[in-house]
Amino acid sequence: MQINSEAISKTERFEEIALVHLDSVYRYALYMARDESDAQNLVQDTYLRAYKLFDKFKEGTNCRAWLLRILRSKFTYTICRDKRRTPVMHLPEMRDHGVDLATDTDPEDRIFGDLFDDAMTAVMDELPEEYRTAVLLADVEGLSHIEIADVMDCPTGTVTSILHRGRRLLRKSLQGYAARYGFA
Repeated sequence: MQINSEAISKTERFEEIALVHLDSVYRYALYMARDESDAQNLVQDTYLRAYKLFDKFKEGTNCRAWLLRILRSKFTYTICRDKRRTPVMHLPEMRDHGVDLATDTDPEDRIFGDLFDDAMTAVMDELPEEYRTAVLLADVEGLSHIEIADVMDCPTGTVTSILHRGRRLLRKSLQGYAARYGFA
């Protein structure tokens, strides 16, 4: 059996460029699917689709944003096909599945993470899905406004507006909490 050298090259490039984003893709899939098994299937479908379309991917652009857009499209298609699913996973449920949205590399997160955890979770759960998605993609996944616009399939100005409103709602909701603990 002879293996095509172009296929090996494509596979190696795909592994180097796309597979490094598996954690981000899985977190977003779990956030959307609300079920570990469904999230795993969604990630598998996303990577299969991405591999098939990898020849169309422009190297040098943000592969993570490209993968998240494919994931969002796959999820939307799944929801349209099966209306019984709920499209949003709440943060406490994500933790139940072993997903930790805090980064351990930041000392402030290690010190204040537990203090703000419950309040932030409650506030994030209260945000409308559109705001929550944009805030998570920007502030947790570190995507730029342009990349978020690509993932959410909307204009960059809309992302800017959604992020501004989402962050304003977060700030407003957390003001009482901050004052209670002497942070305001």
